[in-house]
Amino acid sequence: MSQRYLSPEILAGISGLDLVAKTVVEGFIAGLHRSPDFGFSQEFAEYRAYSEGDDLRHVDWNVFARTERCYLKRYRGETNTRLTLLIDASASMGYGSHKVNKLEYARFLAASLFYMAHRQRDAAGMIVFDDEVRNHLVPSSRHGQLVRLLHALERIELGARTNFQKPFFHFQQFLFRPGIVAVISDFYEDPRLVIKTIEPLRFRGNELILLHVLDPAEIRPGFHRPVLLVDMEEEKSMDVSPEYAQTEYRAKIDGHIENLRASAKRAGMDYFLLDTGRPLDEALREYLVIREGRM
Repeated sequence: MSQRYLSPEILAGISGLDLVAKTVVEGFIAGLHRSPDFGFSQEFAEYRAYSEGDDLRHVDWNVFARTERCYLKRYRGETNTRLTLLIDASASMGYGSHKVNKLEYARFLAASLFYMAHRQRDAAGMIVFDDEVRNHLVPSSRHGQLVRLLHALERIELGARTNFQKPFFHFQQFLFRPGIVAVISDFYEDPRLVIKTIEPLRFRGNELILLHVLDPAEIRPGFHRPVLLVDMEEEKSMDVSPEYAQTEYRAKIDGHIENLRASAKRAGMDYFLLDTGRPLDEALREYLVIREGRM
């Protein structure tokens, strides 16, 4: 049976980030054919024998097939995980070759992750940055936190240049408990600097995830005549031919993506590329399935 996914254009037509998040999360969870608690905070701990009245959704049927005995997976951290999203709102995030630009896609992504955290009663917070910290909501699981987060996402405005060092130094001043830290950015920076700046958080017990948001035209430009490209952050410009776009540029962007991916892996971080032309529920499902396989 084929799976229907929600295109970014469909999401853009939904009124309100709360409905976007609910639509995305409940849609991709339904397609997982598993417990609706599937998400970031579940970390497998141990098995225990089935007792009458237990939720059958948590039975490990693979173990049952081998042993003919019912065991349930037990998890730790289901209600104590702290999720912090650091969202890049620099000028380059305003680029879009179709109806949804990178910042809008980042909003949809962040709203969906916050909705997941809310479902699992996890604490969630966010930092919005460009070359300065523009907003900071400390992780909380208190009543009303999801509304506060979604409202803050709606109010994000594009800023200036990217500076990873300032927001991460700022974050460390408020980091009293470890958790999951996900950075949503187009990462137009030297991968070595990105990893060097973010890596210290891992030494403090945090799990780090790089969510790399790029427009399809940035990954595979498709123009057929010379164009003038303008840097949205530094306002520099250059003439680009179709030949350059198909050869040198593609080699450079592919190299940048692979360098960032490999550098993150060496540093013990997760990396996932999100193409803003791709349905968000499909992308999240793929990432979370990969993530579960590593646990």
